[in-house]
Amino acid sequence: MPAGMDQLGDVGRYIREQRRQAELSLRKLASQAGVSNPYLSQIERGLRQPSAKILKDIAKALRISAETLYVRAGILDEDGDPTDLEVGILRDSHLTERQKQVLIDVYRSFRAEGATALPAGEAADRKEHS
Repeated sequence: MPAGMDQLGDVGRYIREQRRQAELSLRKLASQAGVSNPYLSQIERGLRQPSAKILKDIAKALRISAETLYVRAGILDEDGDPTDLEVGILRDSHLTERQKQVLIDVYRSFRAEGATALPAGEAADRKEHS
């Protein structure tokens, strides 16, 4: 199974767990998040990739951190410490969800490329200051 599909299943399972802990029916959560029942069901089963906005709406309805769902969906890094730039991109209402994801992907690839290009000591110094 491709890694992306596994991540979809992970975020879906996590949403289902949180919904059950909150004692919400699928129908109730879908209504509160502003999505259809079938769409939410597909997300929970790992069949659909929800946008950052949909994840944010689901998180709000579940009363959990949107960042938690972003990490589970692979939108933010697992270290749980998104950069200010990533958070700013996700909050920008002038960008589409696809544009946000592409910008974050490009930014991360540049950071990864930059970290490998630096001598070890300089990379550690730079990480301390970021």
